[in-house]
Amino acid sequence: MIEVRNLYKSFDDKSVLEDISTVFESGKTNLIIGQSGSGKTVLIKCIVGLFTPTRGEVLYDNRNLVTMTKRERSLLRREMGMIFQSAALFDSMTVLENVMFPLDMFSTDSYKERCRRALFCLDRVNLLDAQSKYPGEISGGMQKRVAIARAISMNPKYLFCDEPNSGLDPKTSLVIDDLIHSITQEFNTTTIINTHDMNSVMGIGEHILFICDGRNEWQGTKDDIIDSKNERLNNFIFASDLFRKVKNAKLDEQLKK
Repeated sequence: MIEVRNLYKSFDDKSVLEDISTVFESGKTNLIIGQSGSGKTVLIKCIVGLFTPTRGEVLYDNRNLVTMTKRERSLLRREMGMIFQSAALFDSMTVLENVMFPLDMFSTDSYKERCRRALFCLDRVNLLDAQSKYPGEISGGMQKRVAIARAISMNPKYLFCDEPNSGLDPKTSLVIDDLIHSITQEFNTTTIINTHDMNSVMGIGEHILFICDGRNEWQGTKDDIIDSKNERLNNFIFASDLFRKVKNAKLDEQLKK
């Protein structure tokens, strides 16, 4: 579990985040959404320690990131997995070597054990047959799955995903969403996803934090969105006619019951 308490962040005289408080639970897909410039990227960077909050706390299972020593932060980062907007794979390494990279850097296991773990992770994302290929030889969706395998190779307690469906077609995006969701449940991971993908929001949004103008505008689940009376949230989520029709259809169903 990761808890954010009364978090503020300013750059010089410009306030970017104001009084953000929320809890990201383990075993659930926690989504951060908001318009460009709303502050969600700054929030993620504060949570992972790339930015230091101006004020407030970030608690990893009651361990305060803000007051940690450099060594304590280094140890904590070994408990994190990261999936970047671009897959961020090493072009000169095979798929298997990419997945093994964090293990080679941080694990004290033997090469045979590291290789076994990497193969397990590739099997988990259904890419064992691609282990000898290079990133340039596989599709964008497969690259994202390799990135997921690499992110879980160290068996992280905390998984951060920055726009994991960026650049993917809708069908492949659903595959990635389902994969992240199932891994989150299987390993009881605290997963935080920064996304603009409304399909992800309505598909796997077990806890959703909506940031607007640097403030916590709304929190809830994908089901809560349907009943929400928050105008800013509705304007953001249901900007698409398709999602507006989905909401209206569900409201009609509720009225008939």
